[in-house]
Amino acid sequence: MSPGNATTRVITEFIIGGFDKVRNPVAIGIAILVVYTMVMVANITNICFIALDKRLHKPMYLLICNLAVVDMFYSSSCSPTMIGVLIAGTKTIAYVPCFIQMFVYHLGGVMEMFAICGMALDRLVAISSPLRYHSILTNMRTLLMAFSLWMLACVIVAILCGTAIPLPYCRSTIQYAFCDYAGLVRATCIDPSYYFFMITIITFLLLFSTFAFILFSYIRIMIAIFKMSSKTDRKKMYSTCFSHLIVVTCFYLPIFVQVVLTRLGVVLTKEERHGLLIGGILGPSLINPIVYCFRTEEIKNKIIRIFTKIKPSD
Repeated sequence: MSPGNATTRVITEFIIGGFDKVRNPVAIGIAILVVYTMVMVANITNICFIALDKRLHKPMYLLICNLAVVDMFYSSSCSPTMIGVLIAGTKTIAYVPCFIQMFVYHLGGVMEMFAICGMALDRLVAISSPLRYHSILTNMRTLLMAFSLWMLACVIVAILCGTAIPLPYCRSTIQYAFCDYAGLVRATCIDPSYYFFMITIITFLLLFSTFAFILFSYIRIMIAIFKMSSKTDRKKMYSTCFSHLIVVTCFYLPIFVQVVLTRLGVVLTKEERHGLLIGGILGPSLINPIVYCFRTEEIKNKIIRIFTKIKPSD
């Protein structure tokens, strides 16, 4: 049925149809459940380590906490729905919760970019202006920066999602793994081309502006490192940046792979797209806290001290 001939319906709930052709849905659902549980435990553990140790109440660790909150927020936006569909067979979601899920999911995605940018700024200041670091990035300024980024992300996502609310809906089935902007727009009675173009432009601007900022930061960082005379200092700086580079790669690589494949004309199946999407959400959210646990000396040493104190009873 063409959009022009479709009949507007009063939709009270949507059906998640993205997993209809998936083989072994329960096994996939259990895998997502296990990874999601690990994401929550790992990030909560990171936050607790930092919150309970006053020595870690520094700008860098506040930004690590912010990233942990974003990771939990982002993965929680869609994982419970996917787990419910795959394991329990609960394929319906009410109208209002579906729009809330769309907002939370896109807010998490935008905040992942902003949080990673904030951490790039922290590394830039720490390496290029080490003597002024504590005067430039105080705890209060770091918290204010994080709060401002959350507010900016909320405004951007609210404007985007707000365009989908007044649209007339003709279909109750969403051919995606959960409620997102593209899935909801495809369920409307109108030609979605304009709305897809709009979200493509917004996504492009956000992705490449944040990635360009990170790239610029690391160019400045590399220049500052090359100016160092001590090899020990250089090695320490490389080690400091390596954790953040892993985080950047894990988040941006799946997105750029999908963009490049699309531009090359490679047609991905729905299952392949869902695989990239789910991996792009849960992968970084799990890897990030692990990276910062084992690559950040203070947190790693704290974990070692905890486990060395636990001795088996005679």
